[in-house]
Amino acid sequence: MTRTVGIYIFEQVEVLDFAGPYEVFTCASRVAGQLAPGAAPPFRVRTIAASRAPLRARAGLVLQPEATLDEAGAPDVLIVAGGVVEAELARPEVIAWIAAMARQCELVASVCTGALLLAEAGLLDGQPATTHWEDQAELAARWPQVRVLDGRRWVDNGRVLTSGGISAGIDMCLHLVERLAGRALAERTAHQMEYDWPPRTA
Repeated sequence: MTRTVGIYIFEQVEVLDFAGPYEVFTCASRVAGQLAPGAAPPFRVRTIAASRAPLRARAGLVLQPEATLDEAGAPDVLIVAGGVVEAELARPEVIAWIAAMARQCELVASVCTGALLLAEAGLLDGQPATTHWEDQAELAARWPQVRVLDGRRWVDNGRVLTSGGISAGIDMCLHLVERLAGRALAERTAHQMEYDWPPRTA
């Protein structure tokens, strides 16, 4: 079974917040192909944005989204990246889309300040969650119904996951590879990436 992983990106997205998950899932499929040639890959990954227009990530990298909100359908796994999210929080069509996807996707996860978008969509109400340490106070103040946890690389609530910033998103996605395709593939993927995983704290 091949799961589609959609990664939502936007103007001023943090590069590693989307590129880290992209690398984890595509690398997992490459490693799986080496272990079982000819088998269906476990993951197919693509980026999703509000439009197909090129956008500029934080620090200036230009990105070309692969699908729009209308074109993407419902991925099996939706990853909402972080970055400068104020403009995205002010777009009701984006928040409504995230909420709708949560009803259809197998899993929804956020990296860094992507958790603010999940909170605005109501996905973290009454749930424990985390984000980048620098943004935890804002998450707690603006969405007091969310139980913000400090000192956690990621928080897994079953169908909704949140992670800290940047490298913590890689940890969370390797955890998702373990959940969806097994511990052995997650460990081999981390080894292929020369990445120290699992971390000492979840």
